[in-house]
Amino acid sequence: MTGDFLRSLISSLTPLEGTAVCFGLVSVFLSTRENIWSWPTAIVNVGLYSVLFFREQLYADMGLQVIYLLLSLYGWYKWLYGGENGSELHVSRITARLAMRLTGIGVLGSAVLGTLLYRTTDASLPYLDSTLSVFSLIAQWLMTRKVLENWAIWIALDVVYVWMFIFLKQLHFTAFQYAVFLALAVLGFRDWKRSFDTRRTALA
Repeated sequence: MTGDFLRSLISSLTPLEGTAVCFGLVSVFLSTRENIWSWPTAIVNVGLYSVLFFREQLYADMGLQVIYLLLSLYGWYKWLYGGENGSELHVSRITARLAMRLTGIGVLGSAVLGTLLYRTTDASLPYLDSTLSVFSLIAQWLMTRKVLENWAIWIALDVVYVWMFIFLKQLHFTAFQYAVFLALAVLGFRDWKRSFDTRRTALA
């Protein structure tokens, strides 16, 4: 059974998807380590996935890659100079007020984008695609600010992405990538929480 699955996984892999997967995995792993090189590798990843998602008619996800590119440039700068007096940025926690605002933005944005894609394009899975895209954008923005809870959002999103790519889009290697992303998100939450607690204890 495992051998058949691996053969199916490899046979379905295209060079474009395989290269995108590799850069994506490296980027997320480096993010869990708070390594600044996570951002340039992310830029390569989103460029490749914009092409792949266009082919799969996942237009919201395709457009999301452009925004990811801009956020990657922003995050690259912010991690280097976003701390006090232009110093390195450190891990922080989300406030209740910001969490409520982002939830409202996520729900409204998902509904508006999903309706737009449903009515004006031949998008596949317009509402699911839009919801995943909008909340991914929120999670990515929180990551550029080194807010710990970005990893909690990614954990929830990655579970849904794995299901979608396996059962609805048959992008098996991309599903595998998101399964690894899920494991890395758990690791990232653990490590960033440890970093936050260590710094808070040192300051106290």
